[in-house]
This record gives sequence, structure tokens and C-alpha cells, in this order.
Amino acid sequence: MYTFRKIGSLVLMAALIVAMGSCGKKKNESRTTGWKYNDPDNGGFEVAKYVEQEAGPGLVLIEGGTFVMGATQDPTIFTRNNQPTRITVRSFYMDQTEVSNIDYLEYLHWIRRVFSTYPEVYNKALPDTLVWRQRLAYNEPLVSNYLRHPAYKNYPVVGVSWVQANDYAKWRTDRVNEMRLIDEGIIGLDLNQANENNFNTEAYLLNLYKSEVEGKKPIENLSYNPEDPNSQEFRPSRLEDGILLPSYRLPTEAEWEYAALGLIENSDYERISQRKRYPWNGNYVRTTDKKYYGTFVANFKRGRGDYMGVAGALNDGSDIPTEVGSYYPNDFGLFNMGGNVSEWVMDVYRPSTLDDWDDLGSFRGNVFKTQVRDQDGFITQKDSLGRIRYREITVAESENRKNYRKANNIDYLDGDFASIANVNKWSSTDTTNMYNFGNSSLINNEARVYKGGSWKDGAYYLSPSVRRYLDENEASDYIGFRCAMDRVGSPMTGRK
Repeated sequence: MYTFRKIGSLVLMAALIVAMGSCGKKKNESRTTGWKYNDPDNGGFEVAKYVEQEAGPGLVLIEGGTFVMGATQDPTIFTRNNQPTRITVRSFYMDQTEVSNIDYLEYLHWIRRVFSTYPEVYNKALPDTLVWRQRLAYNEPLVSNYLRHPAYKNYPVVGVSWVQANDYAKWRTDRVNEMRLIDEGIIGLDLNQANENNFNTEAYLLNLYKSEVEGKKPIENLSYNPEDPNSQEFRPSRLEDGILLPSYRLPTEAEWEYAALGLIENSDYERISQRKRYPWNGNYVRTTDKKYYGTFVANFKRGRGDYMGVAGALNDGSDIPTEVGSYYPNDFGLFNMGGNVSEWVMDVYRPSTLDDWDDLGSFRGNVFKTQVRDQDGFITQKDSLGRIRYREITVAESENRKNYRKANNIDYLDGDFASIANVNKWSSTDTTNMYNFGNSSLINNEARVYKGGSWKDGAYYLSPSVRRYLDENEASDYIGFRCAMDRVGSPMTGRK
């Protein structure tokens, strides 16, 4: 039999449940303070109506998950630099195709137009077209035509170094975000930007970029105070508005390999039924499609002197790189993740990286930086190109941290003092000899990983697991790149 005390408790619990349910109904009100959002009379705290991140131009969503990264076949020269390791990759976005010549020419056009008084910026961005030259081959037509002739406009750009690829990704971030603000009417289209007065996302967010053209729908500042001379009636967009996209960047090595394998169609719930050797199913490089039965599914070198087969029956139809988007996409919808051109990724190369790195968001190459500020904490003047200045964090700034103790973590566990095999041979403080290019090693901290087989490689290199490297300032006729972007919020689309 219930007592009055028990009945009272039940009534109180029911009331609490009703009250908790009612909290969720007032979406324009803080559930912790009761103050209204987006109300000038309540102080003007703004909360954007946001569903989920939109994909940037050219990108497709790569839903993250766990997979076994590393060798799917025996190494040809026993490098042992990609021992199979289970890791988890967070969801991210990736270009559906490689960056093409026409994409890169758009970048060069913008640089020449905006930095007209800084020709060195344009010259620094130019691809090295001389990569096509060989001592005992006639490739001069490619030197002259491959980058600029319209016949090659949709072919992947090559002759681009790792550093140049990163500069392109930064430029693309700014152009995409600028157009998003123009489309929203927040700023106007300003074609008179010049030199340091050009739109870049970081400067805009810090209110250090002033557009000469007003937008049609500027954002009303709900906390505007007419009695405060520093308060403005309209404000620039903030990160909290959800309009600006995260930065375009190179994918990490782990992201690239995960995306290339495309295991999403090889799994039943959480059971991966077949581990792939290539970006497609099976252990062969020919299609089983009845219409094209027996033809190659990628652009690669079949053997010495055979780049495309016999006239009248060309096996892959391409002697050099071919148009991006050719052949079959993998199960994520990505084209040319095997063949065409190899691709730069973010990582610094180390032979034992797969044994060392974290198993979530795996990456080697972190150099932690912070914005340059004056003694009062304000951002200092932009550089001559209108960019925000950065510096590496100091040891003093990180001495009380547990997750890192210095800015440059490239050598962590592989090249730092703790990992030196013979401490008596080298100085107790100097660790540069461990990866001293040309003396004790063939790699250093400027050695960057590139992934995927190219038009110039045999079938072995079409496996996404293969790891190779090149100096970040060098370029070649078989390495291009594609961009990636972070996914913020839920790893899945449509989640509520």
C-alpha cells in the first residue's frame, strides 16, 4: 500500500519529468539560465540555427571508422615500414578527384591579379614544368604544353611540391569562404583587392580585413550599444555563425589510405568481409564489367616499355596522366586513388610511424604554433601578403602540460634523444645525426609521404598501403595532390 509520502514522491518525479520535457520545447531560451537567445533586450547572446556542416566545393564525405592500416602484400625490398596496425580515422571530407591543371591555373591567375606588385609570389607558386625532361627521352612538348594547353586542362597538375600544394589549399580555403560570405550577402564582391588588402579567412575572423564593397544583408549586431563608441550596429560573420567552412588541407597519410581502400561496401555491420589489396575489390587490375571485360581499371605501367598497350587495343588508354575522374571510382566515390598520379599527404616520413603514432587521428608532423601578439595580447600587424603571423610555442609556455612539452613533435619517439640507439656515439643533446640526410640517413624532417601508384609505376604501387617519400620542396612528373577538410560535429550525416 502506498503511503502519502510515496505518493508525494511520485507526484514530484512526474512534475520533474514534465519540467525537463518543457525545457526542450523552448529552443530560443537557455536551458541552464533561462535567458533568451538572439534577443537584444536580454543582452544579445546569439545562437545560430545550424543543422550540420555542408560539403565544400569538390568534396565528398568520408565517414570515419576503424580499419587495419598497413601492408596488404609482401614488400618488394623488405622495407618493413608499414606493419599492419589497427587505427581509427575520424570522418572528414576529401576531393573526389585530383587537383587539375585548370584548378591550379585559376590559383595562378588570382595570385597574378592580386599580388601584381609582388611577382615573386607568382613565381613561387609556378609548377616546375621541367620535371618532364629526361636525359634520353623527347618530352619537350610536355614541358611547353602540359600545364597550360586546353587539351590538358582536366589532367592532374604535376610538378608541384608539398609546400606549393599546402599554399594552394590555404588559397582555396579563402576563396571558398569569401564566396560563401558573398552568397549570404554579408560582404560584396570586391575585385579591387590588392596585395596585403586581400580576403583571407583568419584576418576576416579577427576583424582585420575591411571590404571596400558593402554586402546586401550585413549581420545585425544584437548586442549593439549606441552609447559605446566601440560598438558597431553591424558585425562581421563569426565562427559561431556556422557560415565559414574549416580549412582545406592535404589529407593525412592515415586518412588517404583509409579513403583509398573504401571498405564501406566490404563490411556487414562491423564485420569486414574482405580486406582489399587495391582501391577496388579483388587481386586483379582488370574489370569484370561485361561491357568492358578485361580492360584495366587504372592508369599505370604494365611493364618495362608498356605504358598503354598496343595500338588498336590500348589497355588503359593513357600514356601519361589522363583526365581526373577517369576509370571507376572506389566505394567512397573517389576517382584515381590507384594510378594516374601519386599524391602528397601531410605526414613527415618515418619508417616506424605505424608502430608509434596514436590510434585515433594518426599523424606525424605536428609543429604547434600560436598567433603572434603584442604584450597586451592583441594581434600584431599582418605580414606583407595580408596573412596572420604565427610563431612556434615555447618550452616555457608548455612546461605544465601533460599532452605535449614542446612545439616541434616531428621527432617524437623516432629521432628524439629518447629514441637514439647509441647514446655514447652522439652528444647527449644533439639528435640531428639520427636522421641526417646524406650522412647517417636518407631521410630528414623535410621528407614528406606521398601515396598511391602513378602512371609511371607498376601494379605493386597501386596498393594504398605502399609508403614512399620525397623532400617537401621537390616536385616530379608523377606526383600531384588532392585536398581534404575536417568534418565538424557528428561523424554521420543526418544525425539528430
